[in-house]
Amino acid sequence: MPVRALLFDFDGLIVDTETPALQSWQEIFAGYGVTLSVHDWAATLGANAGFDAHAHLVELLRERDPQLAANVNAARATILARRQARKDALSANQSLLPGVAALLAEARAADLPCAVASSSSRNWVEGWLHRLGIRDYFATVVTADDVAATKPAPDLFLTAAARLGLAPADCLVLEDSPNGIRAARAAGCPVVAIPGAISGQIPLPPADLVLPDLTHTSLAALRELFG
Repeated sequence: MPVRALLFDFDGLIVDTETPALQSWQEIFAGYGVTLSVHDWAATLGANAGFDAHAHLVELLRERDPQLAANVNAARATILARRQARKDALSANQSLLPGVAALLAEARAADLPCAVASSSSRNWVEGWLHRLGIRDYFATVVTADDVAATKPAPDLFLTAAARLGLAPADCLVLEDSPNGIRAARAAGCPVVAIPGAISGQIPLPPADLVLPDLTHTSLAALRELFG
């Protein structure tokens, strides 16, 4: 099928917000003398559920110091707020990942519609797109606020395709995460994997094409490969 639209993930694909998300938790874990690994964190990539970092911290501490674990459990709201503030600070200076701007410009010149399909909240995604000056490149933005289930469920991609008036098979998905690749497959979309700084450290499900970043392709090349 010809490529008639591009569906972009957001976190880790357009901007590397995944590194600040993990680093902010790793700093908190380190403050208590324990470690949060990439493999423990992997379930969160591309999803907004699947792993409770605070609960995992409490469990690790319980094995060593039950009273400290109880204190940390009771301080959940404070710790979550501290972590969010640190994540926001680490994310603040992030810029577009390589190749994103060029591909969006090519799509606009070719009158090819683009959409964002993200498991993050609308405020988070829209805020970033406006801040980076690229919101107008997307015909629609679909987020966790718009669907019953986020990735790895197919809902985000199915909704994006429907809003564009296209069949999922006509929409090429660009993804960096295991959950995102699974969601694209479940939706019936062809998918290109572009592993990010975090997702590149873990195994990914099979994709139709794997690229180190978006500078290694072009719209013309993608259209030739996929239709």
